[in-house]
Amino acid sequence: MAASDKHMPLPALAAALLCSLALAPVAQCGGAPPQNYTSMFSFGDSLTDTGNLLVSSPLSNHIVGRYPYGITYFHRPTGRCSDGRLVVDFLAQAFGLPLLPPYLQSKGKDLRRGVNFAVGGATAMDPPFFQEIGASDKLWTNLSLSVQLGWFEQLKPSLCGSPKKCKDYFSKSLFLVGEIGGNDYNYAFFKGKTLDDAKTYVPTVAGAVTDATERLIRAGATHLVVPGNLPMGCSSAYLTLHPGRNSTDYDTAGCLKTYNDFAQHHNAVLQQKLQALRAKYPQARIMYADYYGAAMSFAKNPKQFGFTQGPLQTCCGGGGPYNFNPKASCGVRGSSVCTDPSAYANWDGVHLTEAAYHAIADSILNGPYTSPRLL
Repeated sequence: MAASDKHMPLPALAAALLCSLALAPVAQCGGAPPQNYTSMFSFGDSLTDTGNLLVSSPLSNHIVGRYPYGITYFHRPTGRCSDGRLVVDFLAQAFGLPLLPPYLQSKGKDLRRGVNFAVGGATAMDPPFFQEIGASDKLWTNLSLSVQLGWFEQLKPSLCGSPKKCKDYFSKSLFLVGEIGGNDYNYAFFKGKTLDDAKTYVPTVAGAVTDATERLIRAGATHLVVPGNLPMGCSSAYLTLHPGRNSTDYDTAGCLKTYNDFAQHHNAVLQQKLQALRAKYPQARIMYADYYGAAMSFAKNPKQFGFTQGPLQTCCGGGGPYNFNPKASCGVRGSSVCTDPSAYANWDGVHLTEAAYHAIADSILNGPYTSPRLL
């Protein structure tokens, strides 16, 4: 505790701690958001899914529906692909909103404060794209981004009714469109496609994300956060399954340069397309969230974020140089879980820990990694 903290009144100290942990509403933390968001809607894949995959796919019962997923915050599996909360959870809590219920588990619930449409394994592209490139057998789910948008459009009448009411309602809503697109490349790479092959997909995949963003704007969305892809070259799954040939293939953080360069290429194309969308819809506030930059900040300086075990070792895995073993992945026989997930950035080789998602959320809320700024 700092010397000044010793004399801080307990209520003030508690408030400061909540703000530092992004658990208090933003308005209580020294600065109000441009809007008092009264609802939040999210779309995407396993980086954002809070339980839709769990009920949509029997496969998920062998992965995210069992111990040790969920051990840190919820103390039970919830369908989140982590030990605890995700970026979407921290954003909701920061704006004083409830954690978003998964759409497929929301029957009978009042969803006017928000809902999560994201599905683990989801893609920006629809299944025919993967049939065309010969990777359809890798798909975890057919519940792609366009399906999620369809769910939102079906739900919309129950949220606000008339066009006038919807305009007012959505003017106070925050939309999180992604992260989405990472799986489109994962499925291609794990099918044996090369980086050159994948580069030809980028305009189409990034275009699907911006098309979805435009579709939401036309439906009334005003405030939209569109994240880019994470540094896939820092994923222990890629480091294990696609290792470099020599030391020059790795950067100073130990990540694969070529895969990180690819992720940056996708993000650059996505940002170009978002800029065009801003010009087309000047009334919309379209914010790019730099997940890549936020994650690289702790990949390069892990100890500054409390990741004493480094950014690349997985907390939950089945051995190997990075504790990632596809034959003994997290939650299945042969794997084990670390005692302190907060000391790791990497949860299971593909997904991050709650502590890492917290760091990304904090960077988006308070740091330089959202353009234009969220706050």
